[in-house]
Amino acid sequence: MQDEFILNHVVWNYVAFVVFVCVWVGYSYFAKYMAKRTHCLASVLDLHRVSWMERMMLRENRIGDAALLANLERNVNFMASTTVIIVAAVLTALTSASKWVMLESVGSDFNHYKLGLLLFIMVYAFFSFTWSLRQYGFGSVLVGAAPMPDQDQFNARQRKEYAYSTGKILDQAGHAFNYGLRAYYFAMATLAWFIHPVLFMLATFLVVSVLYRREFSSKALKLLVMDADILEGKIR
Repeated sequence: MQDEFILNHVVWNYVAFVVFVCVWVGYSYFAKYMAKRTHCLASVLDLHRVSWMERMMLRENRIGDAALLANLERNVNFMASTTVIIVAAVLTALTSASKWVMLESVGSDFNHYKLGLLLFIMVYAFFSFTWSLRQYGFGSVLVGAAPMPDQDQFNARQRKEYAYSTGKILDQAGHAFNYGLRAYYFAMATLAWFIHPVLFMLATFLVVSVLYRREFSSKALKLLVMDADILEGKIR
C-alpha cells in the first residue's frame, strides 16, 4: 500500500513537471504566432516604439527621449537586481534542503527538484533582464547618434530606416523584459508544487490564462490599439 502511494506520488510529480514545461514552451510559441496575426501588447508596443523614434528624429532637443530610456533601464535594472537576491535565496534553500525534516522521504527528494526548477527559472529571468538592459543601452547609443533635423546629408528615406531600426532595437529589449516577467509568473506557479503536484498543474493553467488575458484582451491593449490607429490616421 505504501509502495503504491509512493509510486503514485512520483508519477504525479513527473506529470506535473511535463505539463508545466509543455505549457510554458507552448504558450511562448503561441504568443509569437498570434502576435503576427492579431493585436497584442507586443505587436502594438512595437508600432509605438517605431513611432516614438520617428518623432525623435524630428526633434532637436532629445533630453526627454533620453530620460524616458533611462527610466526604462531603471525598471529593468531593478528586476535584474531583485532576481539576483531571489537566486541567492533559492541557492541557500537548495543547499539546506537535505536537512529538512519531512514525513515522506520521496517528498524530501522531490524538494531538490522543485527548488532546482525554481532556481533555473530565476536564472533564466536574470539573463532575460540583463539582455534587455544591454539592448536598451544599444538603443540609447542609437538615439545619441541619430542625425539632427538640420543635417541635410540624410534624406527622408534614410531617416525613416534609422528610426525603424532603432525602434526595433528597443522592441527587442522590450521582448526580453517581457520574457523575464513571464518567468516570474511561472515561478509563482512553481511554488504550488511544494503543496501538491495537482495544484501545481492548476496554478500553471491559471498563470497562462492570466498571461493570455493581459496580453491579448486587456483594457490596456484596447487603449494602445486605439492610440496606434490614431497615429496611423485610421481614426480622425
